[in-house]
Amino acid sequence: MRLWHIDVIAYLPKGQLLSQWRELNSIFAKEDQHILINYIYEYPKEDLYLYTEKVMAEMKKRGYQIRTYEKKNHYFKDLGPVKDRKPFQQHHNQEYLEICFYNLKEKFIRGQKDYEEEMYQQLCTYVNNVL
Repeated sequence: MRLWHIDVIAYLPKGQLLSQWRELNSIFAKEDQHILINYIYEYPKEDLYLYTEKVMAEMKKRGYQIRTYEKKNHYFKDLGPVKDRKPFQQHHNQEYLEICFYNLKEKFIRGQKDYEEEMYQQLCTYVNNVL
């Protein structure tokens, strides 16, 4: 279980993006505990909400259908207005960006079928400009 660095969401292959939505729904339903995501509970729920909105926006941009918002709506039902900002500031840092980049690089190199070269090259360009 992983929440990808927020800045790589736009560069995720279809499989990872759809899996991200499933993982978020699992968090909404059970508040999963896992070594790779436990940090999210150190932040206000607004951070997870902003992250979720970014994932949903990318899914919609690509034309993927979201069947239900039930778990998300229930999880955030008591949340008031949320000010736009970058979520998970301390954890979604430069080091974590590198970790996620190399994870995605390996998927591309190993031939993940749904990881198109154009998207991977866009990720490389972004990461080279940031790092």
